[in-house]
Amino acid sequence: MSQSDLTTRDRTALRGFRTGDGPLLLDAWRRSLPADPLAPDRLRTLVLLDANFDPEGLRVAVAGGRIVGAAYAVRRLTPLAGTDTEPEQGWIPFFFVDPAARGRGLGRRLLTEALDWLRGHGRTRVDFASYTPNYLLPGLDAETYPEAAGLLASLGFRTLYEAAAMDRRLVGYRLPDEIARRRDDLTARGHRFATPADDDLVDLIVLAGTRFGADWARAIREACAAGLPADRIVVARDPAGRLAGWAMHGTYEAALERFGPFGVREELRGTGLGKVLLHLVLERMRARGAHGAWFLWTGEDSPAGHLYRQAGFTTTRVFRVLRREAAR
Repeated sequence: MSQSDLTTRDRTALRGFRTGDGPLLLDAWRRSLPADPLAPDRLRTLVLLDANFDPEGLRVAVAGGRIVGAAYAVRRLTPLAGTDTEPEQGWIPFFFVDPAARGRGLGRRLLTEALDWLRGHGRTRVDFASYTPNYLLPGLDAETYPEAAGLLASLGFRTLYEAAAMDRRLVGYRLPDEIARRRDDLTARGHRFATPADDDLVDLIVLAGTRFGADWARAIREACAAGLPADRIVVARDPAGRLAGWAMHGTYEAALERFGPFGVREELRGTGLGKVLLHLVLERMRARGAHGAWFLWTGEDSPAGHLYRQAGFTTTRVFRVLRREAAR
């Protein structure tokens, strides 16, 4: 197939996702987003089996029998929690254009169709790419994809905030003496650190949902229901027996080396509980053979970001969470 076949506008049709598109979509993704390859089971789980997936929202560009681009638009059909379907909110978790088809306005056409589809469903506010529960990346890595950053900006998307992805090498890791002393001091004061029993999960899900967000509560519930081993979680209780915080790994897609979610009650921050919980889970990860720990989302200058850096994590990528308001 010649490049002109791929890039001539009148030979490129835009339509919704159809049966048989999956392998073609993944092949085009591989060519278009080499820094972020996608396995078939992740496409199936995070997109096609999402309760909010609508085939018409996944706009694909087809030329010469090949998919040469796509833009995925999604809105809530089922609420993340409670009864709120966020009727004004839509998301574009990803878009891409085959390198051979770039420079002819195809990305703009795809995104415009995706935005029009969302507007047709009453969505006046659109975020890229922070869709929960099934985001593939937190946002746009503008350093890796500068052309995409320019296109989104030209369509009215503006940066809300940035999310830092961090990693830490665990080969040779051992619990720091300082952390062991802090754990022992907190224990002497009546705090307890433990693997949760089934009954503890009730308090954990309530704490995550009320203090940190419905998506964390959902992720913990679904991971535990799917068989996440209890020893992937460490919970802390204060001297009164109240659940004070937790840390865990393997929650998302059963990825052993993926750390989180992780939280401590706001009024108990600064006590060292968070540091102890973080390191106790890193110790467990290393005991299971993990060579590293990573996560996708924190604020670099937030208290959590500082805590991670103190624990040896470094920033590996920075993502922009973007928003477009209809008024723009």
